[in-house]
Amino acid sequence: MKAVHFGAGNIGRGFVGALLHGAGAEIVFADVNAELIEALKNADSYTVHEVGVESRDVTVSGFTGVNSATEAERLTREIASADLVTCAVGPTVLKFIAPAIAEGLKARGADQGPLAVMACENAINATDTLAEYIAEHVPAEELASRAVFANTAVDRIVPDQAAGQGLDVTVETYFEWAVESAPFGDNRPEIPGVTWVEDLGPYIERKLFTVNTGHATSAYHGYAAGFEKLSDALADPDVRARVESVLAETKGLLVAKHGFAPEEQQAYIEKILVRFANPHLPDTVVRVGRAPLRKLSRKERFIGPAAEAAERGLGTRALVETVAAALRFDPPSDPEAAAMAADLSSLSSTEFVEKVTGLTPEHPLFEAVEAEVRDAQQRVS
Repeated sequence: MKAVHFGAGNIGRGFVGALLHGAGAEIVFADVNAELIEALKNADSYTVHEVGVESRDVTVSGFTGVNSATEAERLTREIASADLVTCAVGPTVLKFIAPAIAEGLKARGADQGPLAVMACENAINATDTLAEYIAEHVPAEELASRAVFANTAVDRIVPDQAAGQGLDVTVETYFEWAVESAPFGDNRPEIPGVTWVEDLGPYIERKLFTVNTGHATSAYHGYAAGFEKLSDALADPDVRARVESVLAETKGLLVAKHGFAPEEQQAYIEKILVRFANPHLPDTVVRVGRAPLRKLSRKERFIGPAAEAAERGLGTRALVETVAAALRFDPPSDPEAAAMAADLSSLSSTEFVEKVTGLTPEHPLFEAVEAEVRDAQQRVS
């Protein structure tokens, strides 16, 4: 099996790349980072350090790199001859990699089977989004015969790495890669570690509204309390109580919407909290909390579940209080935090809520969120 993976960063190498290596795949990492690509071209292997209760080192080999900014023709050839394309580039970058995937699809021979395409992003139905961008460059009938698109849900904590590690990556031992099985029929790729599911929707939302919501909640309340390490923040009784309150609210939504058994969802929450508190991971509240504008958008980890919960008459107080904490997130290293501060200063509270969260005044959550925005504006005025 040959796989082209867009995004050669820590998640690409430490999560997707490691699993593809375990499947025996020949891996081609595609990225615009010239220095990183040269390092991959010149290396025989790198090590994934899994840290936690059962720590181990995994050596990844059988890979190369291609510069997607300067080696377009080679990238087309690599995709044309691949069995699988994956990506971990961030939801906003999908539209930029779509043209390259489209060119690779158009270059595939008529005797080749369809290319499997799976976006491994922290977003709901990211592969569908990528497919829509690709469809802008490939005729519909040609796309249908040349590609199979499957949505995924991915979960592994990959913190910022210590200086001097080179290509090596430190990750947590836990991971989950759930992939919808229906698009493949009886021809699913053989990737050890993948969990195949018939209906991915509930799993995507459970992960996003538990793992991602809880992770960011820990970061924003931890930052407000003056903590640097995420594990230290979770050890603080007040921060942990706030995280547990948020996850109790998302649990209520997930149980009501998807029919998860309450005890099953609570066990999932407890496992997540243990992962967040892993002292072996050098994770920081600034890394986990970065990009607050994206995290406060309509379908993301706070407004997404809070809006649905409000529509169902369920509790949202802890989620709204975490939105308030996110509005106070202001590390100098985060350009989105600076942009958020600028919007708080220049927009009215109504304009800010509509622009950032996508909520409109008639929504049942709007008033509570706007009140927190007004309070944040008063703090900075």
